[in-house]
Amino acid sequence: MLDETTKPTRGRGKATTTEKEPTGAVLTITPPRMRRATFTIVGRSPLMIAKFSNKAMQAIKEKHEAGSQAKSKKKREARDFNADVEAARHISTDGWDGIHAAAFRNGMIDACRLTDLKMTQARLAIFTVEDGYDRDDGVPLVRIQSNAGYESSIMPVRNASGTLDLRARPMWRDWWMDVNLEYDADLMSLDDIANLMQRVGLQVGIGEGRPYSSKGNGLGFGRFEIKETKADVEVGTRR
Repeated sequence: MLDETTKPTRGRGKATTTEKEPTGAVLTITPPRMRRATFTIVGRSPLMIAKFSNKAMQAIKEKHEAGSQAKSKKKREARDFNADVEAARHISTDGWDGIHAAAFRNGMIDACRLTDLKMTQARLAIFTVEDGYDRDDGVPLVRIQSNAGYESSIMPVRNASGTLDLRARPMWRDWWMDVNLEYDADLMSLDDIANLMQRVGLQVGIGEGRPYSSKGNGLGFGRFEIKETKADVEVGTRR
């Protein structure tokens, strides 16, 4: 009869020796201790949004479906800049304007470069709680609040090919938001998450033309500061 701490070793011939299974400390995994906090942020610079429009996606779809026929010359349609601005808005199923909720999560992950928190840890520890969803593609949104509303902005840009082009996008000069964040309280405190959020507002930014962007140095758009931090509550119940 074999001892419970050993197991047979398989092999050729009459080898019937046994070896002990590795022993060590018992692994203990604790349940996540997630908390939620609400930050009221106020814009320090204009906020610009650029949703990838349904019209652009449809054009790409038609090009793929056309195959080799897509190479044939087509008549260039007159450009409607007002329509471009409308297409660049994230509009929720309830009709309000928003920004992609991932903008804050991604910004906080980027801001980890300035702290001791590892970016890989932030990806598992910080989440944005959405206010609603885009009525077209269903992406999660945080609602944009504004007294003046948005205006049309047309600016010169360079395409990936290097050619000069114009972009028409909605821009808010007066704006604020209530941003709900969930975070792992075993990795960071409320002060930690608030300070990281403040770094996003002052050093990273959100939206188009933000200071920290993989495509350039930005225009200084999308900067904000925290005006109020609301209730810090536990999410779920630990067993």
